[in-house]
Amino acid sequence: MGNEMRKSPMTWVPTLYFAMGMPFVVLNMVCSLMYKGMGVSDTQIAFWTSIIMLPWTLKPLWSPFLEIYKTKKYFVVLTQVVTGLMFACVAFALQLPSFFAVSIAVLAVIALSGATHDIAADGVYMSALSTDEQARWIGWQGAFYNIAKIVATGGLVYLAGIFIEHFGVGKAWMMVMFILAATMLLLGTYHYFILPNGNDKSHTFNSQLVRGKLGELWSVFVEFFQKRHIVYYIFFIILYRFAEGFVMKIVPLFLKAPRAQQGLGLDEKEIGLLYGTFGAAAFVLGSILAGYYIARRGLKRSLFQLALVFNLPFVAYTLLAAYQPESLWVIGSAIVIEYFGYGFGFVGLTLFMMQQIAPGRHQMSHYAFASGIMNLGVMLPGMLSGMVSDALGYRHFFVFVLFCTIPALLITWFVPFKKGEKVKN
Repeated sequence: MGNEMRKSPMTWVPTLYFAMGMPFVVLNMVCSLMYKGMGVSDTQIAFWTSIIMLPWTLKPLWSPFLEIYKTKKYFVVLTQVVTGLMFACVAFALQLPSFFAVSIAVLAVIALSGATHDIAADGVYMSALSTDEQARWIGWQGAFYNIAKIVATGGLVYLAGIFIEHFGVGKAWMMVMFILAATMLLLGTYHYFILPNGNDKSHTFNSQLVRGKLGELWSVFVEFFQKRHIVYYIFFIILYRFAEGFVMKIVPLFLKAPRAQQGLGLDEKEIGLLYGTFGAAAFVLGSILAGYYIARRGLKRSLFQLALVFNLPFVAYTLLAAYQPESLWVIGSAIVIEYFGYGFGFVGLTLFMMQQIAPGRHQMSHYAFASGIMNLGVMLPGMLSGMVSDALGYRHFFVFVLFCTIPALLITWFVPFKKGEKVKN
């Protein structure tokens, strides 16, 4: 691979996956707090910030077509620049009278760009690194994706709180969006010079290639739905995160809402501090311990316990809503439980998709299909969560979520494993 491979992966793997994580987390979580502070209702926030995440579900449908024009590096750099410019547009949109409609439309463009970036970034990773190198750098990949989550939900939200104190809500979030814009543009510029092309070759766009990719996509699609137990597995990966789909959008809104409205009345600085410290450490710890737990017991014996821990945070938030404690240590403890449970339990679902659903002739594509279905399972309840929360109030909403965990636990208890699969990793 010539000069390209002389560039150490340390120079681009961390920054590439930091750039992958940032738009997803900002759209999925940070924007909810932004709109809450600007007076938008929970129903509108939850519905629209969920529906714009659809490209991350549908990205397997256009992933084959990125191989018929230019290189994967080209699409990585292009989407990072587009995302940066669009965040700048969001900053300007927040000053308009119809800021919500305009900014949501721009965020939808960021979602499409971000989902395309994910495809191309994974493509660069797989084509530029050998199998051994991929295994060696997978930890860095995951770490920096999650560092983006910490920077966004912790650092940027905390920074927004400081700006709000001095400049007001609208200008504060405008400044945060400009920081995001500058970050993505700098990453795009850096990757233009540093990112390897791998073994990509530029292609000339033509109709024959398009027809070939359409036929390939159809073949991958048909074979996915011919897999053994696939109907059960589809319901499993949708229901495993069903309760989380309801909670994901509402928890930041619940933390921010006034105590008179059954919320906890925290400001952006406090929320950013809790997510950036308590949450970050708990997530890393949960993920690491889950890996050891599964390695010791095997996925088949561990999966139900992982699902139980994954759903534990919803009990904590039900108690928070019932008692509305004022202590940041108590609230922080609930966030520790949330992030530990998420880190611990999510590993089980990821490994199940890799080991039970994806294996076969089109392993990478089938894993992408499974991931897309999983995202859909989070997006659909997320769209409804604001409506349910507004109708029930936060206190009863979290009780409702507890009932939503029952289908996930039942389907996990009975989930079939394919015969001949090893019990241990």
